[in-house]
Amino acid sequence: GGVVAAYVWDFGEGMQVVRYFWDAAIELDPAAEELDHTRQFSLCHPDRLRELFAVAGLADVRVRTIEVPAVFRDFDDYWTPFLNGRDMRTPGYVISLNEDRRARLRERLRANLPTGADGSIHLIARAWAVCGSAGGL
Repeated sequence: GGVVAAYVWDFGEGMQVVRYFWDAAIELDPAAEELDHTRQFSLCHPDRLRELFAVAGLADVRVRTIEVPAVFRDFDDYWTPFLNGRDMRTPGYVISLNEDRRARLRERLRANLPTGADGSIHLIARAWAVCGSAGGL
């Protein structure tokens, strides 16, 4: 009679912070697509989650969206985290670039991001929440 629930970030499309980054990186360097871990998460989709819970024997499976605003005061506020952390895939990629390629990526991102008149950048971080009833287990 319990409930099983989980959530996953929508790395395929809904994590705009990293989606804008990898789209720009791949435009400039098609080989970067191999590093784009956001495309490797087929589980992060509502249909796949619904199917997974149903196959596990859960009933009344429901999936809903959770969207969290990701607001950056300006481009530097967005860009700076990509310059830190050698162990993470995205910053690791930026750090691996020579100065010229890093500057080109920075400017491509700056041009592609939705920037407000005040310089702020408003993005969305989306997650999928899924739950199902374990009454039949």
